[in-house]
Parts: sequence; C-alpha cells; structure tokens
Amino acid sequence: MRIGFIGLGNMGGPMARNLAAASHAVQGFDLAAPMPEGVTAAATAAEAAAGAEVVITMLPNGQILRAVAAEVIPAMAPGAVLCDCSTVDVDSARAVADQAAAAGKGALDAPVSGGIGGAAAGTLTFMVGGTPAAFETVRPLFDIMGQKAVHCGDSGAGQAAKICNNMILGVTMIATCEAFALADKLGLDRQKMFDVVSTSSGYSWSMNAYCPAPGVGPASPADNGYKPGFAAELMLKDLRLSQQAADSADADTPMGALATSLYGQFVEAEDGRGRDFSAMLPRLAARGRGAA
Repeated sequence: MRIGFIGLGNMGGPMARNLAAASHAVQGFDLAAPMPEGVTAAATAAEAAAGAEVVITMLPNGQILRAVAAEVIPAMAPGAVLCDCSTVDVDSARAVADQAAAAGKGALDAPVSGGIGGAAAGTLTFMVGGTPAAFETVRPLFDIMGQKAVHCGDSGAGQAAKICNNMILGVTMIATCEAFALADKLGLDRQKMFDVVSTSSGYSWSMNAYCPAPGVGPASPADNGYKPGFAAELMLKDLRLSQQAADSADADTPMGALATSLYGQFVEAEDGRGRDFSAMLPRLAARGRGAA
C-alpha cells in the first residue's frame, strides 16, 4: 500500500518505520524530525499525501491537525483515507472528518495508547472513530503498528475514548502515588505494599504494569530515573482535553478536574516537565518534609 506519513517524532517515526519494514511504500514529512529507515522524504505534507491510499498524521494538537488537513486533503486521491493518530480535541477530529467527506475522502480519528515503547514494538492500541469502510481500509496498517484496534463509533469517538481512558489513567496514577507516599510515612515497605495491592482490590494498570516506585514490580520509567515513557506534560495535555470535553458535554468530572490541577502544578510550577507522569510519586513523597 502507498502511505503518506506526516509527523515523524517520537511516536510517528517508529510507526512509519514499522510500516516501511512491512514492505509498504511510505512517503514521510516532518518539519524537524529525522526520516525513519525505509521512509522516503517528501518536501511538503501535500507531496507526502499525493497518490497515497492512506495518509497518517501524528501531530501535537488540533490546531496543527486542522492546518495540515487543509493542506493534504486536496492533494489526496478520491477515496483515500486520512487517518489521524494524534490526541486532539473531539471538535477538531469531527471538523477534519467533515472536510474530508466533503472532498470525497475518508477520515478516521485513531489516537493510540502504548507510548514510545509500544510505537517501536508495534504493540499500540488504536481507538478509532469514523466510518466502517474507512476503518476496514486502514485495518491492515493498524495490525502492523499495533496489537489492537477498536472501532469505537462515528467520527470523534476515537478521541472520546482516548480522553476518557487517559483521565482514568491520570487519576489512578495520582492515587497510586499517594498510597505509596502514605505507606512510606506509615513505615510500610514498598514491596510489601505492592505485593498486597497488586493482588487485591487496589489493582490497577498504574500499580501492576507501570508501578511508580523504583525497584518494585515490572520495570518502568521509575527504574530509569523517571525518564519519560509518557511525559507529565503529555498527561497534562490529555487531562486538559478531558476537561474541555467535560465542559462541552456538561459532564461532572471532579476527580478529573483535580488531577488536571495537580499535573498543572507539577509541570508548570515544579520540576515535572521532561519527567515521566509517574514522577508524581517523589513529588508526593517529599510533602511534609519541607520540600517545595
């Protein structure tokens, strides 16, 4: 399949490389990131999209997505599918889908879960919104880039699923870090805490698969100085998207709002920027000992 890939950073680069390694013809464009192995460089986003059966984007936000879509949709062949794998606001996803449909092209919003490691290993999960026909067109590519793709519904449904999922993740990571910090102050060994909680009602992905305590549970960014697998500023971005969506839908999300506030403080007023989102543990563990 002929593929255009726009946005070749930490996530998009490995995804494009995996597609090229599976013998697809991939033309890529990025303003700054290096071209992945096997990917042919295009001079512009429109050039990357020209003649492609599927155009994949991995971009920082909805405003940039709208600008790129306005450039590439006219260059795409009739019937081609624009598959956006960014995490953006629901309104932008739906606006781009409407623009593509008006031009006789398909569109999917297909944000991912799995982080940089999942992108490199081809084990991402895709949450997909759009028409069944567009989903079936891109499904073989999802199978290369990831381990699972769920068709969540109409345009915007993929972004809605991602936003809800990451709001849960942000809240549960804070709760997990709070529990470890409390255990420290109560004199409970962290390993013993993990042994109990990981097999009890406190079980969660944040505890069992991505434990924020160094040396406890499976290897995680906590064991690498909290270098980001999923950066705290990206969690903050997703939590703010959840609150934007909650305001738009008149939904009550008090825990999501509190998690947004805490990550905002951590990233913008403390030392959270450039650290993994699980670095909330040393932040909380320092409270009560005179730390800022």
